[in-house]
Amino acid sequence: MILTITMNPSVDISYSLDKLVINDVNRVSNTRKTAGGKGLNVTRGINFSNIPVLATGIIGGTTGKFIQEQLDEDNIAYNFYVTQKESRNCIAILHQGNQTEILEAGPRLDNDDVEQFLQHYKKLLNHVKIITISGSLPLGFPVNFYVNLIELASEYQIPVLLDSSGQMLLTTLKSQYKPYLIKPNQEELKQIIQMDIDVNDSHSLIKALKHDSLDDIPLIVISLGKNGAFARCFNHYYQVSIPKINVVNPVGSGDITLAGLAVSLHENESIEVMLKRAMTMGMLNAMEAQTGFVNMNNYHEYYQQVEIKEII
Repeated sequence: MILTITMNPSVDISYSLDKLVINDVNRVSNTRKTAGGKGLNVTRGINFSNIPVLATGIIGGTTGKFIQEQLDEDNIAYNFYVTQKESRNCIAILHQGNQTEILEAGPRLDNDDVEQFLQHYKKLLNHVKIITISGSLPLGFPVNFYVNLIELASEYQIPVLLDSSGQMLLTTLKSQYKPYLIKPNQEELKQIIQMDIDVNDSHSLIKALKHDSLDDIPLIVISLGKNGAFARCFNHYYQVSIPKINVVNPVGSGDITLAGLAVSLHENESIEVMLKRAMTMGMLNAMEAQTGFVNMNNYHEYYQQVEIKEII
């Protein structure tokens, strides 16, 4: 089973507009609401792949109840730590080929919530093979909290796939307990290594991935958007190319990509199959209007178009 962790889940609201007019009324006829947060998108991607998955994290209030109802409708198993604080909303405005996001910070929690969630988390680890951790932390949680989760997972020898950024990611990389996989984009990688990267030059990407701060991370996948990805698996490097697709809604595509990586690790697939699976899943999500949705009927067609080249 795969355990997905979303510490700061949300209700994701997507508004589609022909044009966004600032300082005026914008009327929306097409609105979508889904149980969101990066980790819940990962959960859906795993669920679409027919792999056992359990979602956990922290929810509360009427927004938290909506999240649970949505997961029930999707037949997704969950076991959340529930607080009395209201979970957040996140709004994505899709307009003229652009995406403008308005993200609530979420509830402010305290040290008691930190300890209560750690106890909750420990009880879930006995039957878990892979863990994914995605997104931000609730206000009030220490910046090194993900280190605590990885440390506890290491006691059970469970690999952790971490998709986070900023100080949360930097703090984790400086700690004794490292994730098995990280998936930064170009800007996040620059922040980690503090050097410029030419994403069109494989030698520049390899140099970046050889940075000392990344030494103990077995698997790193750099997201390059429409240009695919670049990956390091131990001491091997891979360029991943994807076909041109009709992008409808890119929200959640990185999360669904992480779901593909988690599924492949769960199924002990080769690195080539893993990268093809992950990129295919991400593309399929971007081709749909609904956030975190994948039409698996199109999987084989696009899987065949993903190209993997090992860089020697």
